[in-house]
Amino acid sequence: MKRFLFVLALLPSVAFAQDTAEVRRLFESGRFQQVVETAGPDAEPGILYTVAQSHQKLGAPDQARRVYGQLAERSQGDAWHFIGLSGQQLVDDQTDAALAAARQAVSAAGDLPEAYYQLGLVLANQQNWREAAAAFDRAAELNPAFAYAHYNGGLMHYRAGRPDRMAIHFEQFLKIAPEAPERPEVLQIMRTVRGR
Repeated sequence: MKRFLFVLALLPSVAFAQDTAEVRRLFESGRFQQVVETAGPDAEPGILYTVAQSHQKLGAPDQARRVYGQLAERSQGDAWHFIGLSGQQLVDDQTDAALAAARQAVSAAGDLPEAYYQLGLVLANQQNWREAAAAFDRAAELNPAFAYAHYNGGLMHYRAGRPDRMAIHFEQFLKIAPEAPERPEVLQIMRTVRGR
């Protein structure tokens, strides 16, 4: 009987984690290991993308590359194929190839926030702050609840010398992801900018 109750106690968390928005909330609160543990290999692409990013946050590039590879195995007509390919290439420091794949993802699905988000990550890696900011802006516009589009958009606007745009993104990030591990950093940057 105890074993049966234990299994039942686990079922809601597994079902809970299969919803993309719920997995993203776990990620946004810094529960990267929980994201990795609760998302199955047959999960939706958005969940797999969050799992790959969780592996990166946990310092596990080989596992991130493997999960990005699952996305890259999708049909070339699917934007997620290019997002996964770009993720793999970025992990491997192949930034030019990662940029080309991210641009293909945007071309394949111009309404997919993660395509613009991946493009922003590559452009940020290349220190192209303005274009990265524009990509993160678009990701946040397509999905206003995408906390890390706001976080990264804020950082890129800060680096591009646009504290007004930075503040807008950072305020949204703090509202959407109040438990995010980056919260102290964001508050410090905002205090520094406002103190000028």
